[in-house]
Amino acid sequence: MQTVTIIDYGMGNLWSVKNAFEYLDCNVILTNSPKDIEKADTLILPGVGSYGLAMQKLSNLQLDEAILETVNLKKKKILGICLGIQLLTKSSVEDGFTEGLKIIDQSTKKFKFDDKKIRIPHIGFNSVSVQNYKTSLLYKNLPDMCDFYFVHSYYIPTNPIIGNIGVCFYGCDFVASYEKDNIFATQFHPEKSQKNGLKLLKNFLII
Repeated sequence: MQTVTIIDYGMGNLWSVKNAFEYLDCNVILTNSPKDIEKADTLILPGVGSYGLAMQKLSNLQLDEAILETVNLKKKKILGICLGIQLLTKSSVEDGFTEGLKIIDQSTKKFKFDDKKIRIPHIGFNSVSVQNYKTSLLYKNLPDMCDFYFVHSYYIPTNPIIGNIGVCFYGCDFVASYEKDNIFATQFHPEKSQKNGLKLLKNFLII
């Protein structure tokens, strides 16, 4: 039985994520302890809400330092989900400029559209196309252009970025998923994306 460590900093859809991994026969640890994170082999960084507040909470609990040590130095794998993928970037303009974990070399932007018919936040199922589908580990045995569930008002631009990305279009192209070395993340909620989401989580576990 594989153990996954879900980082609990007080801003996440923890129970739905926990339930999804337990459904996949994982032992799940929910923690806000830096020591637990530094001992982990598999980290999950979920999140819903404000980027600025989330980074403040991570910092106050010294979880930011623990994440960086575990991911950058020990090279343990991490999966960021929704706000979690954004926190992995360099910065965001949400609630004013805030620096992020700087694991993904890109910044998070706010959706802004002249077309008022495009509603913000982006909510619902949308298709994701993987740039290098044949080499993707997250999408193994999933069809290209499969649907996942999104809820977000901020996004990560697709260019420039280093890594294999899944791309979704909602008024503009944005990063729907990211994978490079031991870093994995999704803007969508795999735990709310039915069979496709569970298959993606299962793929992450066996990487």
